[in-house]
Amino acid sequence: MRALLTAASLALLALPGAAMAEEKAYPKGEAELAKMLEGRVAGKPVKCLPTHAMDNSTIIDKTAIVYRSGSKLYVNRPRSGADQLDDDDILLTKIYGSQLCNVDKVDLIDRSSRMWSGFAVLGDFVPYTRVKTGAR
Repeated sequence: MRALLTAASLALLALPGAAMAEEKAYPKGEAELAKMLEGRVAGKPVKCLPTHAMDNSTIIDKTAIVYRSGSKLYVNRPRSGADQLDDDDILLTKIYGSQLCNVDKVDLIDRSSRMWSGFAVLGDFVPYTRVKTGAR
């Protein structure tokens, strides 16, 4: 009986890794994100963004949510639910406090039916700034 419980426990521990291995990059979304980030360089990821600094957000199909703050873009690749991201959905974000953080959840609302269509749990926010080109 103890061997069976140990085997079951080990199988449960392996599930998150197996699920992550099955998640594959969505080529169309990756291409759209790459185009949006052209001429920008990634900075050190941050765990939270102050809500007063966020201008707007863009959903990249099955890939990421991009938050704009002035001239800086913050790319968030959700820890779970990225496969549910649809650029035709509306983000419903409930913020508790003054920041949006990597432990928060965003709901997805279908634009045409106004029905709940899924959710995503946010990951770290990677800032992207424009590369300065110097004229001589």
